[in-house]
Amino acid sequence: MAIFLVIGLSSCATTQPKERENLCSIFEEKDDWFDAAADMRDKWGVPIHVPMAMMYQESSFRHDALPPRDYVLFGLIPWGRVSTAYGYAQAKTMTWEDYVRETGNSFADRDDFEDAIDFMGWFISKTHKINRISKWDARTQYLNYHEGWGGYRRGSHNKKAWLLQVAKKVDSRSKRYATQLKTCEDELSKGWFMRLFS
Repeated sequence: MAIFLVIGLSSCATTQPKERENLCSIFEEKDDWFDAAADMRDKWGVPIHVPMAMMYQESSFRHDALPPRDYVLFGLIPWGRVSTAYGYAQAKTMTWEDYVRETGNSFADRDDFEDAIDFMGWFISKTHKINRISKWDARTQYLNYHEGWGGYRRGSHNKKAWLLQVAKKVDSRSKRYATQLKTCEDELSKGWFMRLFS
């Protein structure tokens, strides 16, 4: 019986939030996510709504998200991936390894929300240092996230009209998330125990 309970709880922990368009709903459903996001904010100085909007775009909050298949083998079987991106943050293997090395977070997993949001905080903070992009600028942060710091400096995003549109969507969602978070952050900040009595 206990084994089934543990399996059931672990499967719940990795399901997508039901209402992904509202940040308050996400954090109310996944109450440990807010604590992880708040830790990320305090550690990296990155506002919560920016990486959350980027994560929505990258994986729609799926823990095991993978990029699409690269090509078809024998004209029938999907084979290979367009990149090594994986998990909530769609972090590429090499960038993830840089994060692990620089932070010493050697047990980090890309399919763990706490690690993924911390990775995004690290990346956004580095983008601020390397390319002088505000941590609050979701649009330009997303372009750096997608193209890499060097690609952004070379202007590779300017040749991708579709990407500019996606970055605009990320920016809009980030602003919506920020507005929503203002209405529930005080309650979420109380912690689960205090919320029982409110």
